[in-house]
Amino acid sequence: MRQARGLSVLTSALLATVTAVGLVSSGAGVAGASPTRWRPEPLPNHVFAPYFESYNTGDNPATLAAESGSKYLTMAFIQTPTAGSCDIDWNGSPSTPIALSQYGADIATIRAHGGDVIPSFGGGAADGDGTDIADSCTDVGRIATAYESVITTYGVTRLDLDVEGNSLLDPAGIDRRNRAIALVESWAARTGRLVQFSYTLPTFTTGLTAEGLSVLRSAVEDRARVTVVNVMTFDYYDGLPHEMATDSETAAASVVGQLATLYPYRTIRQLYSAIGVTEMIGIDDYGPSETFTTEDAVTVRKWATAAGIGLLSFWAVERDSGACVGTAGADDCSGVAQSDWYFSHTFEPFTRSW
Repeated sequence: MRQARGLSVLTSALLATVTAVGLVSSGAGVAGASPTRWRPEPLPNHVFAPYFESYNTGDNPATLAAESGSKYLTMAFIQTPTAGSCDIDWNGSPSTPIALSQYGADIATIRAHGGDVIPSFGGGAADGDGTDIADSCTDVGRIATAYESVITTYGVTRLDLDVEGNSLLDPAGIDRRNRAIALVESWAARTGRLVQFSYTLPTFTTGLTAEGLSVLRSAVEDRARVTVVNVMTFDYYDGLPHEMATDSETAAASVVGQLATLYPYRTIRQLYSAIGVTEMIGIDDYGPSETFTTEDAVTVRKWATAAGIGLLSFWAVERDSGACVGTAGADDCSGVAQSDWYFSHTFEPFTRSW
């Protein structure tokens, strides 16, 4: 998925709010600070968590969550500042570090309203320029430490790894990423933490590409547990006509079939609960022939609930507006006629545990 650069800075008063909510002890507020009491709050078994474009200057995740009614957000993206680095920042910018001063109070506010966030690594830009940490850093231990730093800084229970573009063509990076996941999961078991990982991967209606499937094969080989395989059911770029809701269901069924070969001990119902579907609301980057309509949203939400998938998402919460009818791939509107927050309001009832 696409991304750029952005900045959001919290004041000391907002940092005090984080402390009051209980994320950190008084005086803590630096990257890697440990919460005084880490109380795991697992995500619902079936959760709607649209993407938040952290690179958009001035956007506030807590405000957007409240206005849209989206209690859970997937926050994109975390990457290295340059290829070859093992350091991480939001959007690879040192001005937006992994620290409670960056988004800490927003996350606390989201939790106070019954939600949570899923930080996401990688993304289209990082996977294109070598700044996904698993491509950039050749030290598996440092990759694992970077993942752990996000977990301990923000107290999250799930990390999303968005792997596409050149990252799918880097076997060494794929192996490093999965070995780092396994290290983090061992660390979590030793320290009594709840930690989950999701993979976000491109798909066709026929399922994951061979390269995407190789990411999951590597995970099995490296004993890296993947809770959700989240497929991007948009930007097919195949020149074919698409009915986006129908094709989402077809793609998901194809992916379930592929997962059955990797996890033969799981039932079909269990496999559906281990997949996610991410739409691009409105007109996607390819253009009008790939338009996810308001009617599609209703159809997909009903199907996702009946199928029992684990995650429902879309790109991105800032786009949930009808301000640019006819425009493809905009950052701040969907390109279709809609009321503000229509897609969020339609998908939010999906969230539940059962």
